[in-house]
Amino acid sequence: MKNRTLTLSLAVTAIVLLSLIIDQIIKLYIATHFAIGESHEITSWFWLCYIENNGMAFGLEWMPKFALTIFRLIAVALLGWYAHTLIRRPETPVGYIITIAFIIAGATGNIIDCVCYGKLFGYADWFYGKVVDMFYFPLWTWPDWLPVLGGQVFFRPVFNFADSCITVAVFVILFFYSKQLSSDTKPKDQAPIEEK
Repeated sequence: MKNRTLTLSLAVTAIVLLSLIIDQIIKLYIATHFAIGESHEITSWFWLCYIENNGMAFGLEWMPKFALTIFRLIAVALLGWYAHTLIRRPETPVGYIITIAFIIAGATGNIIDCVCYGKLFGYADWFYGKVVDMFYFPLWTWPDWLPVLGGQVFFRPVFNFADSCITVAVFVILFFYSKQLSSDTKPKDQAPIEEK
């Protein structure tokens, strides 16, 4: 039991740290070598495009920036606590724990941007930075004759490595670990009261 706990703790730590390093190297490279709005076509279906995201996924903004950053910090702290409790349960599938590690890594990567990048690049104070996005996959364009979607690019969001960690992990959970997730969120049955 102790060996499993230690091994999983080290694995989660390694996943989070390695993902963060990869994410930050990519973001710092893009932010220091591209101008905002600059794009480079790698293939017809993959571009590098430097944009900054002030809000959440897909540029949504539903709360003030400082509050959003604090919310993210609290969410990552809760996910860390959740991962810690999962590691200590021998019945928890290893794959599920790994997906939670990738969600923590992705969320933390975007938090680093929000907390530090404004000050680092001199455009805002601490906690008011923007998230650096760069990956764009215009997989195809819908035919012009198609109502509503005609002429538009399929999959228009620009995203980063941290977003990918979160998205892939969530899809893996939905497809392979939905029972685990539902059992974790379901209230535990109380032990029956014995009649005297």
